[in-house]
Amino acid sequence: MAADSLVYLSEVLDLAESLIEGLRPEQAGLPTPCQSWDVRALVAHLVNDTGQFAGAAVGGRPDRDVPTPEVRGDWANAFRAGAAGLRAAWERAGDLSQEIELPIGRVPRSFVASQQIAEFAVHSWDLATATGQRPSFPDQACEAALSWARTALLPEFRGDEASGMAFGPQVDVPGDARAEDRLAAFFGRHPQPG
Repeated sequence: MAADSLVYLSEVLDLAESLIEGLRPEQAGLPTPCQSWDVRALVAHLVNDTGQFAGAAVGGRPDRDVPTPEVRGDWANAFRAGAAGLRAAWERAGDLSQEIELPIGRVPRSFVASQQIAEFAVHSWDLATATGQRPSFPDQACEAALSWARTALLPEFRGDEASGMAFGPQVDVPGDARAEDRLAAFFGRHPQPG
C-alpha cells in the first residue's frame, strides 16, 4: 500500500480539482453532506487542507484551531496550487515507511498519506453529491481509503455534528455498492441507491 499511496493521493487530488473546476457560481451556497458547510465552505476546507497536509507530509501537525480562510478569486486555481504544494511536500518527505510521532502514537508516514487520501476522496464525494456532478472515482484509491478508515476511524470519533464529532455513525450500504459510496457511508454519509 505504501508504494501506491502517493499515486492514490494524486488521483483523489485530481478528482477534487475536476469537481471544483466543474462548479458554477450559483452553486456556492448549496448545502453539502457536511451539515455546517455549504459548497463555498467545503471548497475553502479542501484548499486549506492542501496547505495543512503539506506540513503534515514532512512531520508537522495540522492546526485545526485556526479558522479556515475564505478562498478569493479562482477556486480551481487556488486548489491546483495547493495540490501542487502538497505533492511537492510528499516528494520531499522521503520514505513512507519511516515512522513519525502523532498524538495517537508512532505511525509510518504512509498512515498520514492514507488519511489524506480518505479526506480528499470523501470530500470529493460530498462536493459531487452537493452539486450533482457525476465524476469517475478512482476505485483503488477509494478501497485503500476505506481499508485505512476501518483501522483508524474508531467508534469514539463518531457522533452527530451537534456533539462536536466530525464523523457520523456508519451507514449501512449493500456490499456491492460502488467503492466511493461504501467509503462515504463508512464516514457517516447517506449514499442514494443507483
